[in-house]
Amino acid sequence: MVMEDYSYLISIALILLSTKVLGLFSKVVRLPQVVGALLAGIILGPACLGIVHSTEMLSNLSEIGVIVLMFAAGLETDIDELKRSGKASFLIALIGVLVPLAGGAAVAYFFNDSTDSNVMLQNIFIGIILTATSVSITVETLKEMGKLSTRAGNAILGAAIIDDILGIIALTVVISMADESVNIGIVLLKILAFTFVAAVGYHYAFKKWTDNSAVKLRRYVVISFVFCLVLAYCAEVFFGVADITGAFFAGLALSGTKKSEYISKRFDTLSYLLLSPIFFAGIGLKVELPKMNGEIVLFTVLLCVVAALTKVIGCGLGAKICKYTSKESLQIGVGMISRGEVALIVANKGEAVGLMSDKFFAPVIIMVVFTTVVTPVLLKLVFKDKTSEPETKPEAQTV
Repeated sequence: MVMEDYSYLISIALILLSTKVLGLFSKVVRLPQVVGALLAGIILGPACLGIVHSTEMLSNLSEIGVIVLMFAAGLETDIDELKRSGKASFLIALIGVLVPLAGGAAVAYFFNDSTDSNVMLQNIFIGIILTATSVSITVETLKEMGKLSTRAGNAILGAAIIDDILGIIALTVVISMADESVNIGIVLLKILAFTFVAAVGYHYAFKKWTDNSAVKLRRYVVISFVFCLVLAYCAEVFFGVADITGAFFAGLALSGTKKSEYISKRFDTLSYLLLSPIFFAGIGLKVELPKMNGEIVLFTVLLCVVAALTKVIGCGLGAKICKYTSKESLQIGVGMISRGEVALIVANKGEAVGLMSDKFFAPVIIMVVFTTVVTPVLLKLVFKDKTSEPETKPEAQTV
């Protein structure tokens, strides 16, 4: 008789407990809880204690976790704010994507010794990781200082939304191009076709159902999840588009509905309870610090420097072109430095499809942590106003 292995239960328990404890510690030192979740995976995994290892089950849960995260990101996207942000935010985001993309690709070019035929795409992929912006830490810092409603604060919010959309499109294009038989024109047509099919399917099949007030609220959550999973599957299988792109579009489609806030709260619970900790800890489990030789340490340092400078230069230049003052341009550039969930999601996807070497995984995680830590510090410097009122701390929120 074959004994079943129940060790996965202990692994999940350890992941949930450690991510929560270290997440609370991260919050105490004013860092996003995602930093604690990453550290939990690194500590539990082969990099430190080696008591939890990545398994097929954890990988599958992690994939569902990333789909839910991107679905939630789409749900929280304010389409009206996107429209109001106009040309200024689009230009800031566009240059703020192109400059980090070029900078990241250049750094990877000098350190990527792969003989794979896709080496150029691998270098570009490192650049794509640097395009992502996590605006949550910026928003919390600006709220604390009472600067969120300033011109620079509004520009950061608008540009961050467009920034993520451009990054996801770039991710989809590069992943599709990894297949040498694929034509870039066909890839772009597939993206447009997928967008059209998703929009038509939602409008004629799903929207009427969500607007039906006679349907119980709980059913909206279930059917919304089905919509998310089906769109993620169709994106990957039928259109050659990344599954996370399908999940993001599903969330985007639902973001303007009457039930979007209710759906978002329920998915936050699902993600917080199980899927999000496993995803972020799972990334940490893949890190093997002993493999970081002198060359990789140098790559890590340069990646951190380039990640910070290219956002300041790119977004700052875009803001300057849009007639913002030099001080406001610097504030906008600094506000866009922080990377977070999207960068980790992109890195995880690249590793899965063979576009990122294992040796670059640890540097990317360190870069995410570095930019997350340094952003609030720099924001307080560039927004410092000698005539402003003393800073007041917001009320503590329940974790």
